[in-house]
Amino acid sequence: MTVEMKIPQTIQIDNHLSLVLIDNAHASALLAAIDRNRDWLRKWLPWVDYMRTTQHVHSYIDRCREQHLAGTDIGFVIFYDEQLIGRIGIHNVDQRNRIGAIGYWIDHAYAGKGIVTKACKEMLQLGFENLQLHRMEIRCATGNDKSAAVAERLGFLKEGVLREAELVN
Repeated sequence: MTVEMKIPQTIQIDNHLSLVLIDNAHASALLAAIDRNRDWLRKWLPWVDYMRTTQHVHSYIDRCREQHLAGTDIGFVIFYDEQLIGRIGIHNVDQRNRIGAIGYWIDHAYAGKGIVTKACKEMLQLGFENLQLHRMEIRCATGNDKSAAVAERLGFLKEGVLREAELVN
């Protein structure tokens, strides 16, 4: 079962903030953002140590694009004043049950400025309106209070804790 996905190439949120569908043209800037934030991201995200070269990032982006074409993932990079500062997307899209999960990370220098909350609002609109999802989730590592606060601000309810669901560094 597939749903025709109407996904914009760019979502302009305000004068400074935009979301752009991830593409291999973003590989160098994405790696630079990961490198700037490697120690900070490592606490929460298990993939950080596997992204060491532009070739690793190109392979990752290729997988993202394949998943996009399969209808299971919609991936964007976050730009602030034309600088790539993070990543957001709707992952694990289950078209049969119409469920998806929002995932995100942002450059530490831009954390706490409401950027992720604004970007998540766009993902919610995209998921419910364009993808016709019925349910959207946000999962974050235990102890990642800033990420949990984003979910709370958006009206998500904490439904539980998935113990040892993901190995983080």
